[in-house]
Amino acid sequence: MKILIYGINYAPEPAGIGEYTAEMAETLCEKGHTVRVVCAPPLFPQRQAANGDSLRRYEVEPRNRAMLWRVPLWIPSRAGGMRRIAHLASFALASLPGMLAHAIWRPDVVMCITPSLLNAPAGWIVARLAAAHAWIHIQHSAAAAPLSGGLLERSLFTRAVLAIERLLLKRFDTVSAISGKMVEHAMDNGIDPRKLVHFTNWADVHSIYPLRRPSELRATLYISPAATVVLYSGDMGTMQGLDILAEAAHRLVLRDNVIFVFCGNGSARAELLLRCVGLRNCRFLERQPHARLNELLNLADIHVIPQPAGARNLTMPLDLPRVFASGRAVVAVANPGTELHDVVASRGVVVQPGDSERLASAIDALAANAAERARLGQAGRKFAEAVLSRDTVLKKLDARLRALRPVSSNAGVPGARHPDF
Repeated sequence: MKILIYGINYAPEPAGIGEYTAEMAETLCEKGHTVRVVCAPPLFPQRQAANGDSLRRYEVEPRNRAMLWRVPLWIPSRAGGMRRIAHLASFALASLPGMLAHAIWRPDVVMCITPSLLNAPAGWIVARLAAAHAWIHIQHSAAAAPLSGGLLERSLFTRAVLAIERLLLKRFDTVSAISGKMVEHAMDNGIDPRKLVHFTNWADVHSIYPLRRPSELRATLYISPAATVVLYSGDMGTMQGLDILAEAAHRLVLRDNVIFVFCGNGSARAELLLRCVGLRNCRFLERQPHARLNELLNLADIHVIPQPAGARNLTMPLDLPRVFASGRAVVAVANPGTELHDVVASRGVVVQPGDSERLASAIDALAANAAERARLGQAGRKFAEAVLSRDTVLKKLDARLRALRPVSSNAGVPGARHPDF
C-alpha cells in the first residue's frame, strides 16, 4: 500500500510524538508498504532545527526507507497558547502545497497525526482527491493544552476549538487515539463508534528491558548503589505538573538514601531548577540520546509520572509504555477516572494531584520496601510485553491497514472497516 503520513513531528527528534511517528513509518516500510511523510524539520527542546536543518526551506530527505518532505515553519521564542497556535498554523500553511501535490501520487491511506488539528483539513482534502482512506490519529487533542494546562482559559474560544475538532473528526474514515478515554471522548462528541480505534503508543521491549546491574548513570551522578533513585524523565513544559515533584523532594530532603533525578528539557526546567536549589537530594540531567534510553530508565528505582490537577482525559503521558517496559516501580500523580490513573492503579501507586505529602509518603514507603518495588516493576513489565510491545501494536496496525477497502467501494459505510484493535 502507499501510505502518506502528515504531521509536524518526526525523527530525529529525541523523544515524543516524532519518535513514535518515525518508528511507525519505518515499521510499515519493513512490512512492504511505501511510505511518504510530510513533516517539519526536527525540532529539539531548544526550539531550533538540529544538525544544520533549516526552518526556512523545503527539503526532501530519504530516511530509513521512508521519504520525507520537510516544510518550513515559524518557531515562537516563548511558550504560550496563542503563540503555539500560530506555530502550528505556520506548518499547516507551509505544508499545504506539498500535500496537494501528493494527491497526484494517489496514496491508498492518508494518515494525519495530531497535533495539529490545523493540518487535518489538508489531509482530508488530499485523501478525497486521491480516493484514499482518510485516517486521523490523535496523539494529543486539539483542546488538551487549553483545558489541561491553563494556556488558555475555558472560554468561547476553547468551546469553538472543541466544536471544530468534532466537525473535522466526523469527516474522517478512521479516528484513532492513544488512550481508551480519548476514544470515549470522541464517541461522546458524536463520532461514529465504528470509525473509532484505540491505537496505543508502544515500547520496544527488546531495547527497553530491566538491567541486572546498576545503570552507568549512577556513577555519572555520584549516586550511591544503596540509594533509591526517584526519576522523572520527559518534557519539562508548563503542562507537566512538575511543581509537586519539587515539593516532594523538599519533604524528603532529610532522607539521605532517596535521590530525585530530573531528566529533560523544556520551558519549565529553569523554574524547577530554582525550586530545587540547595536540595542535596536532587540531580538534573539533560535529555539523553536514544542510545542511552535503557540506561536512563534503569537508573530509576521509582518512576514518577505527574499530571496537573486540571488534567482531563484528553492527554496521556507518551513515555508510559517505556516506563513499564523498564521493569521499575511507577508512582503516578493523577485524578481518579483519568486514563493515567486507571492504567497505573493495578500495577503501580497513584496519588491525587496537589497532595505532595501523600506523594512523599508513597515514595518513602516504596524506598523502604524493595520487594514491593520489584513486584510492581514485574507487573508493569508483563503489561508492556503483553499489550504495549512495538511488535504487537504495529502488527495490528498493519493488519488493519491491509484490511481497508478502497473508499470508492466503501463510501458511507463505516462498519465495513476492519474491527478496532
